[in-house]
Amino acid sequence: MKRNIALYTIIGLAAVLSSCVVGKKYQRADLQVPATYREGAALTADSVVLPWRTFFRDPQLLTLIDSALLRNNDVSVAVKNMEQLDLAFRQARLGLLPTLNLAAGANRSWQSKNSLNGSLAEQFTGSHYIDDYSASLQMSWEADIWGKVKMQKESARADYLAQQQNLAALKTRLIVQVAQAYYNLAGLNEQLLIARKNMLLSDSTLQIMKLQFTAGQINSLAVEQAEAQKKTAELLVPLYQQNIRVQENALSILCGRYPEAINNPGKLQDFLPAALPAAGIPANLLSRRPDLKAAELAVVTANAKTGLAKAAMYPSFSLSPQIGVNSYKIDTWFDLPGSITKTVAINLSQPLFQKRALKTAYKTALIEQEKAAVQFKAAMMSAVAEVSDALARAEGASKRVTLAEQRNASLDKATADALKLYKSGMATYLEVITAQNNKLQNEIESISIQLEKLNAYSDLYRSLGGGIR
Repeated sequence: MKRNIALYTIIGLAAVLSSCVVGKKYQRADLQVPATYREGAALTADSVVLPWRTFFRDPQLLTLIDSALLRNNDVSVAVKNMEQLDLAFRQARLGLLPTLNLAAGANRSWQSKNSLNGSLAEQFTGSHYIDDYSASLQMSWEADIWGKVKMQKESARADYLAQQQNLAALKTRLIVQVAQAYYNLAGLNEQLLIARKNMLLSDSTLQIMKLQFTAGQINSLAVEQAEAQKKTAELLVPLYQQNIRVQENALSILCGRYPEAINNPGKLQDFLPAALPAAGIPANLLSRRPDLKAAELAVVTANAKTGLAKAAMYPSFSLSPQIGVNSYKIDTWFDLPGSITKTVAINLSQPLFQKRALKTAYKTALIEQEKAAVQFKAAMMSAVAEVSDALARAEGASKRVTLAEQRNASLDKATADALKLYKSGMATYLEVITAQNNKLQNEIESISIQLEKLNAYSDLYRSLGGGIR
């Protein structure tokens, strides 16, 4: 009876100690987030980001994004990583459950005749060997005295949720990468059309000059200059065709497909979003951006691992009861209750000579936690800077697009006027060629500026958290 009381006392003490947790609960550090963005955007403080199907409107682009989210290889790998972490989290949730093992076996041993066991066995059983038949159920349970299982679950859960956020961040980046590749393809197609249009214009000018040269009105230098101007436009055509194929290949790979042709996207000005996402305040990024959530969850994981490293320095308590049957004859193997055997083992383990190594492991885990906290703050600072950069680029590109359009109108008129004046003998061939060249360069630059504007809007959309729904 006294033995049972002692056993129950030890078990009860273990249950009481299981409420002692050595790890600290995670608390977010003060990130000192500014109240506003540097650019002071005039957008509302709405905390909702537009879904990508609303922000991007072109039907072919939406189809390409769908394909990328479904087939992209990086996304597929990230999904598999999530499945692995989900298994680890499910396993960590079972940490408090005891283990139960079944063992059964039979063995026969031949003892020395001159040994005590051999002589006694021969006298007792009348044989030169000893049989042993056994079967047992053994349970093992370690009391979670220091909250190790809770910290393991917290770490595994944070890892799983971080991967979930990493997947969302990857999808957001992928959506913007597909959109920007699509915009670039549209810009290249527009620039190709401009080059061909200017090639026809230069050819028309060249034919006029050839007629004037034949009539003796101009010299051969004018014809050669016009020929060179035409070649300038012609040289751009194979360059843009080459870049279009390369961009189509890259876009196909993003969408998880082998390189293939993609239909002409259309004009860049048709891709401007109907509405821009609200910039709000920088603090909103913590709830919007999945990469920031993942960075904070990395701190949570490091905090749990620090607690586990500290708990490893404290004693552990385990209980291992066992029940089974044992006999030296097979016909009495399961003769109950005579063959029943029972064992109860109580173990208390305290690391001694490992103290220095465990203390070093704890300090290392603490440093890793501090590093994760710094990386989280750095990620927050980068996120605020990305929004400010995108706002600045969007505002600057919008102003430049307006100026480029005004310059295009002026150069269109200048080119037409120069050709009219040349025909009437009031302008030189150099003025015509210069006007045409300026028009060509400005139209190409105008497309590049429009592309910058669209990319800036896309970057703003991504930097504010995207709209994965």
